[in-house]
Amino acid sequence: MRKLLLYLIIITTGVVFVARLFYLQIYNTSFASLSEDNAIKVIYDYPQRGAIYDRNGRLLVTNQPSYDVMVIPRELKPFDTLEFCSILNISKDKLIKRLKKARVYSPRVPSIVIPQLTKDEYAYLQEKMRKFEGFYIQKRSLRDYQTVNAANVLGYIGEVNERLIKEDPYYLSGDLIGIDGVEKQYENELRGIKGVKRIQKDRFNRDIGPYKNGKFDTLPVNGKDLTLTLDSKLQAYGQKLMQNKRGGIVALEPSTGEILALVTAPTYKPELLVGRKRSPNFTKLVYDTIAIPLFDRGLKAEYPPGSPFKTVNALIALQEGVIDTQESVSCRMGYYYGKNGRKLGCHSHRSPLNMIPGIANSCNAYFATVYRRIIEKYDTPQEGMENWRKHVESFGLGNYLGYDLPTGKRGKVPTAKYYNKIYQYPTYKWYASATLSNAIGQGEVLATPIQLANMTAAIANRGYYFTPHIIKAIDGKPIENENYTIPKVTTINKEHFEPVIEGMYQVYTQGTARSLQVEGIEICGKTGTAENFTKIDGKKTQLTDHSVFVAFAPKDNPKIALAVFVENGYWGARYAGKIASLMIEQHINGAISRTDLEDWILTHSLEEEYAKPYSGEPFKINQ
Repeated sequence: MRKLLLYLIIITTGVVFVARLFYLQIYNTSFASLSEDNAIKVIYDYPQRGAIYDRNGRLLVTNQPSYDVMVIPRELKPFDTLEFCSILNISKDKLIKRLKKARVYSPRVPSIVIPQLTKDEYAYLQEKMRKFEGFYIQKRSLRDYQTVNAANVLGYIGEVNERLIKEDPYYLSGDLIGIDGVEKQYENELRGIKGVKRIQKDRFNRDIGPYKNGKFDTLPVNGKDLTLTLDSKLQAYGQKLMQNKRGGIVALEPSTGEILALVTAPTYKPELLVGRKRSPNFTKLVYDTIAIPLFDRGLKAEYPPGSPFKTVNALIALQEGVIDTQESVSCRMGYYYGKNGRKLGCHSHRSPLNMIPGIANSCNAYFATVYRRIIEKYDTPQEGMENWRKHVESFGLGNYLGYDLPTGKRGKVPTAKYYNKIYQYPTYKWYASATLSNAIGQGEVLATPIQLANMTAAIANRGYYFTPHIIKAIDGKPIENENYTIPKVTTINKEHFEPVIEGMYQVYTQGTARSLQVEGIEICGKTGTAENFTKIDGKKTQLTDHSVFVAFAPKDNPKIALAVFVENGYWGARYAGKIASLMIEQHINGAISRTDLEDWILTHSLEEEYAKPYSGEPFKINQ
């Protein structure tokens, strides 16, 4: 019995050992990865990044071949550094520095020594690679831009940093990633999946073939193609109109929230941030602190909205029942208020005015009256202010809109808490007159161009909007994101929009934009002149006013809603109004009949205005 037990123990032990060896060597590959550092060379096959198209199928971004010189530090053998440096046009000191950095990163993992060779450099080096053991050439792809426009929308790609490598194991040193715009927002869709090849090496560090006959090798999966909502022709036209000017244009399709154009000026050509010249070009753009071409004014510039904001105050007044469309308000070149007879000025127009001509003529006295009634309807100005704020924010103002671009600003809609802090309530009791500039879109109210375009789309839709977005389809499949397909409803009842829209229509037919009409298109708009301040030598200085304009067209079943901001553009109809009319005609008719407007815009520059803070020349105030 004891002998039988001994035999049983020996046999059982043998079976366990054999089974364990089989499991480790044949079935389980987890320990194989431990030996890869020494016996396995991993080569990555990089996929093609997804292409980008505009809404009409025009190719905007594709790929071009690129070749990186890689090094595996532990496999380096002595080589002729002078010849190597001569071939690649790199200094010996720079080469040594990069090799040291590669060894610090990992002696066994490949690192980039020279990125993005040209085809000629690649062809010449390929013939001599046998002389440089430890180096090899990795094929990748760089972006190839088929457009000189929309750099702020498309974004760019660049090398990953150490933080990203630690956060996401997909990325290795030298990999490329989307850094801004669509390239960043849709990185996971665009990048694809790297293929992997594992090469077995012998004890002399020589390649002897695929590891386990390529059982664990994978093929690359190309990135997905994106179709944007952008109309590249309209985008190009907007950038053309904004030459020698600063500001932004945002155009939306009201029925969907799709972004038709997103123009920022000044801007740059997307090709500047491609290849080995990307770094010096990027540095130049960053250090241009005057024009700030990398700053997306359409999404990030916060301006006083000016008179276009009066349309929202009109809607709130109707919703709150503090005025009707027939009641008239007198204007004596402004609105007088307070014990000391303070005045909120206004321009010359007929008086008195009710709501529709009040909008058409942009009467400050009318809207100061309306605003005070909104705030003073409630027992305290705090209650009135909070109720007013909720209405304003329902139009998407004062907060991020939730669009699918990786940058933006909130804008600002002031709160009662904010004014309590400023006026130290209850020590100082503030009233509606203390915040009166909100009536005309000045004061503490701030908005970005995309927020004003969205506000205009909500008015065009008679009370709702769709979240603005830039993506239309991924690999040909239309998006089904509820954030972009379910409408957001304002706090204003639908019936209140018609008189406000009629007032905006009369802005074009008989009001402040009557000289900007386009035959055959019923356009509804609102001019705006926004005060513009900055600090010069530590003193608050008023500069030439901003030109602001919002519009949509046609009046019924609108196809486009837009906002235009032109910095230091004097007044609403002078620059922004002309640009808005041209953009609308271009989108709806596909051609321009008002060549007089177009010629004026293309031949007028504001560069002298932008130089005034440095030249000391006077600014044109309220002209």
